[in-house]
Amino acid sequence: MALHKVLGTETEYGITVRHQPDFNPVLASSTVINSYAGDQARIQWSFDEESPGRDARGFGFEETMPSEMETGLVNVVLTNGARLYVDHAHPEYSTPECFDPLEAARYDKAGEVVMARAVATARAAMPADERMFIHKNNSDGKGNSYGAHENYLIARDLPFGDIVRHLTGFFVTRQIFTGSGKLGSENGRPDVDFQITQRADFFEEEVGLETTLKRPIINTRDEPHADSTKYRRLHVIIGDATLSEWQTFLKLGTTALFLSALEEGALPDPLVLSDPVASVWQVSHDTGLIRPITLDDGRTLTALEAQWQYLEWAAKYLHGSDLGAVYGDVVAFWEDVLADLEQDTMLTADRLDWAAKLRLLEGYRNRDGLEWDDPKLRLLDLQYHDVDPERGLYHRLVRNGKMRRLFTDTEIGIAVTDPPERTRAYFRGRCVARFGAALVAANWDSLVFDTGEESLKRVPMMEPLRGTRDLVGDLLERSDTPAALLRAFGGDDG
Repeated sequence: MALHKVLGTETEYGITVRHQPDFNPVLASSTVINSYAGDQARIQWSFDEESPGRDARGFGFEETMPSEMETGLVNVVLTNGARLYVDHAHPEYSTPECFDPLEAARYDKAGEVVMARAVATARAAMPADERMFIHKNNSDGKGNSYGAHENYLIARDLPFGDIVRHLTGFFVTRQIFTGSGKLGSENGRPDVDFQITQRADFFEEEVGLETTLKRPIINTRDEPHADSTKYRRLHVIIGDATLSEWQTFLKLGTTALFLSALEEGALPDPLVLSDPVASVWQVSHDTGLIRPITLDDGRTLTALEAQWQYLEWAAKYLHGSDLGAVYGDVVAFWEDVLADLEQDTMLTADRLDWAAKLRLLEGYRNRDGLEWDDPKLRLLDLQYHDVDPERGLYHRLVRNGKMRRLFTDTEIGIAVTDPPERTRAYFRGRCVARFGAALVAANWDSLVFDTGEESLKRVPMMEPLRGTRDLVGDLLERSDTPAALLRAFGGDDG
């Protein structure tokens, strides 16, 4: 049986301040995090059990500490179980651990609401001639790229070499429905007017540990945030930050399903690319989806043809599994998107950010006679990603009924404040809401309480599918204090 795919996202948001000559992105990001007015616990993020230098290939430095910008000095744990903090000079929102891709897409969308509220509060305290903007994008157009990462719980006994062999081609070709679109090219890649993704130009390695330099298609960071004898966390860095709710669901759902099929040995021999790194940007630059990619055995196929093959394998696996209705929706959405992309890419402009943005930019070009390098188009490209509902062009498309939605505003609002109920995020989020003043440190797999006794009390949370509402909900409601909660667990150390 495949391990249940607990999953989530981590998104670094772009930030800028207009009319601020001494703009400091770290200070601005800190201001945003500290401005968020939602229920939260401002606590130290504990790195005691974290090992960002550990490599899944069996080498690395397990004691590697994060850089100064990652030490959690500006860190908030929210009542929905998420983490809001400053990372690499960007405000970052990490979703709580989610039970399935539909839930993960909803909590990813909740992050946009959190950021929009935080920047609105920050603006109110700024001089009248300054204006702060937050964008859910991945490139500043000046050679800098920032991440939109995905995380999937996988079994420790799945050979990492199998992940590399099967996932490389999948990640390269899934860009046709994971990209958010971008004007131009960067990082020395060939000139192009418009491309499918924001991140493709920045990938330079097939496999590696880095996330900010020499970015690899397959990231090898081996930091499970759980029992390392049983689990890995596949840290996926090749993907765009997506605004479309359908697209985020499809991105997460297809990958989780593909990983489940791989764990159960349900996949045939992989599609091995002859030059994966070059194929990344070649696929992204091919908005017509017609450019063939060469396989290691000399055959060629397009990214769209490859995805049809992956869909066939995944659908066959799903037919014999009991993964549930959510994954049936994944397969149905996957097939619909591929069919529309095959007929006319613009048929997906109501679901895929890159197609929606391309249609929008083409409309302005035709109306105003603009060239692709016109600064007006550059501004529109950026404004598509603005998290401000009044300014963001994505939000305008939603209001005009031109982008489909999966969730209501009410459903997203609940995700902003309440944790998922079927993972350990429930325990974390409810403890923040009820006992936030007593929390002194936290990370994904533990909470540390000050119960007023001589020593601090740590509660380990090494199992992502424990700490759920069914398991601890009643206990939390019966406990008036953290000390009572620990006693109910049957021990001072949890």
